[in-house]
Amino acid sequence: MKVLFLAAEATPFVKVGGLADVAGELPPILRAMGADVRVVLPFHEMLHAEAISIDYCKEVQLKYPHGQETARLFLAEKGKDQVYLVDGDPVRNAPNVYGEPGADAHKFNFTFLAAMEAMRELDWQPDILHAHDWHAAPAVAWLTAVREKDPFWKPVASLLTIHNLPYMGAGGEAAMERYGIPPSSHPNLPYWARHLPLPIGLASADWINTVSPTYAQEIQTPAYAHGLEEILRIRADRVVGILNGIDVRQWDPATDPSIPVNYWRETLPLRRQGKHVLQEQLGFRQGPRVPLLSMISRLDYQKGVDLALAALAVVEDEQWQFVLLGSGDRELEGRAKIFEETYQDRARVVLRFDAELARKIYAGADMILVPSRYEPCGLAQMIAMRYGCVPIVSTTGGLKDTVVDYGVEGSSTGFLYSPNEPLHLSRTIRTALRIYSDQRRWRGLQLRGMAKDFSWERSARQYLNLYQKARRERQKLYEGRYNFS
Repeated sequence: MKVLFLAAEATPFVKVGGLADVAGELPPILRAMGADVRVVLPFHEMLHAEAISIDYCKEVQLKYPHGQETARLFLAEKGKDQVYLVDGDPVRNAPNVYGEPGADAHKFNFTFLAAMEAMRELDWQPDILHAHDWHAAPAVAWLTAVREKDPFWKPVASLLTIHNLPYMGAGGEAAMERYGIPPSSHPNLPYWARHLPLPIGLASADWINTVSPTYAQEIQTPAYAHGLEEILRIRADRVVGILNGIDVRQWDPATDPSIPVNYWRETLPLRRQGKHVLQEQLGFRQGPRVPLLSMISRLDYQKGVDLALAALAVVEDEQWQFVLLGSGDRELEGRAKIFEETYQDRARVVLRFDAELARKIYAGADMILVPSRYEPCGLAQMIAMRYGCVPIVSTTGGLKDTVVDYGVEGSSTGFLYSPNEPLHLSRTIRTALRIYSDQRRWRGLQLRGMAKDFSWERSARQYLNLYQKARRERQKLYEGRYNFS
């Protein structure tokens, strides 16, 4: 099984969002299962400063209807991880990973179309083109347009993964035209979407997947589809939900060097020491009986930070401490600082990205709030459970798929609530605080959460099954259409 993996970012080379975790952590697991996966990224400027080994491979001429551009292919290695990097003027003209939409679209179109031409020149024919989000969606549309007349690409099947549907590549229309990718004429696409990268990819991909089963269903409804529900419903038999995983070796409280004390299920009482250290670091009154709530998130309307602050204000009569870690929207940052000033004896707001503090919070807080308005998958709740931090989550997307509500006898791992409003969240917080007072029941929630399997191995097996299905289907069509013997 040969898979060409196209993404804008991938750990450990470059990370801005959750896409990097998938593109960085899934391919090594697929390789361990026998697949030949080759990951391609743009040669972002920041990669020049990274401590990685970079070797020049070859030069490629990318031809398009109105001219051609020179692309240079490099092979980069960092430890056991390996990716291809594509360099050229369009990449250098958009130095940030994400920036101005038009320049970004030019960079990504150039990168991934050049990568496909490079694979041809390297005589490495993939079975699957696996493209991620709007950045790589044009490559799917290009493949669909050329493979019927190009022997190299005829047997190749395509899979487009949606990590966040609202980001469709608006501003990329001119880049699509430049590289000869025509607008879609699919009758179930609204007219406004026919020139945008992601919708064009959705209309042309052989298979589509999202990063959780529930989100795969949600995006077929008007509430979550952002105007694309018709195309997604008409292609429902092509839409699959595969839950993201986490790197369970990286996220392991038994070995994590960033936390004050290591522990596991059998030594769970040791976790209290981590809580004490965290309380001290945050300037809180120390004590195991005071419940410590947390939120680790990008400050964005999607993530429901405003809902969390409003709900905590409703339960101000309860005993709790709260820490918020993250940055983002300036208005939300301002509201968070006002909240901290209002509850200065028991609320701390840390407006920055701090990976080490995040780990201490996972290992020391009693609960984590994830009140997302929509959540394709979400990683915070999975990491938190692995560290014995009990999640309180809205009933949407991957949150619904990963957390078992307290009302489910014998298998609960956290608390779910719906609808996603401050009043309902505050009621659920009250319930969680009440259960917390009974440490026997609380310990059961922690232990069941820590025992859940969120490893990438589970997800990788599902991707391999989908790859095999797509390959068989494409091969059958290819042989049936082109076997003239």
